[in-house]
Amino acid sequence: MIKCKYSTEPSAFFLAEKTYNKDLETTPCRPRPNFHCVKTSLNPDVIKFFMNIIEQVRKFVESECKKPSSNYGYDPFLYHFIPVVEYSEKLAGKLGAEKEIVIIAAWLHDIGSIIHGRKDHHITSAKIAEEKLSEFGYTAEKIEKVRDCIISHRGSQQISPKTLEAKILIEADTLSAFNDITGLFQSALVYEKLSRKEAKDSVKKKLINKWKQLNLDESREIIKSKYKAVMLLLE
Repeated sequence: MIKCKYSTEPSAFFLAEKTYNKDLETTPCRPRPNFHCVKTSLNPDVIKFFMNIIEQVRKFVESECKKPSSNYGYDPFLYHFIPVVEYSEKLAGKLGAEKEIVIIAAWLHDIGSIIHGRKDHHITSAKIAEEKLSEFGYTAEKIEKVRDCIISHRGSQQISPKTLEAKILIEADTLSAFNDITGLFQSALVYEKLSRKEAKDSVKKKLINKWKQLNLDESREIIKSKYKAVMLLLE
């Protein structure tokens, strides 16, 4: 829901006339095609109905990452979820995929890992996505599309993606590694306890493998300059 920027009343919102056609009192506002400035009493059900589904999902994922019970803390939200969403949206735009499905799947693809741990997280993430999206009133048909994307995103399971949207999520998940170089070094130095030379070689090898895993020309085009820069730095 977008607050009407031309009204100072806290109960005034721009509502798409084609989306919501219930009998609400309308007040004049600066002309905008297909929109009314609508007064409503801020009923929670109305707010929930109009809140963007993507924003609801984003808030849910962020809240889970912030909980003390989160398996990996808040870092995954900043350094993995956000880049995956950004790359997913970019690829969806380039390839003409269904953006809403891709973005929602990107936000939820690793939520099972946050809540339950990495084991079978493609399955737990899909289950959580199904439950949460049903709770948000998402349609069964769209939920199934999101679920298919999440189930097939984990490369180690070798589950073939059924749709373009699922392929995009796999690519975006791979691309996100190039946004978390510091995380790769942290893993190598702190958790794997490698020497600095070993860590550098390990990170370079992982990124080369990520590059090779990309199947779409559009993905390579997006990350090519960053890949070349990283390879230069890690010589």
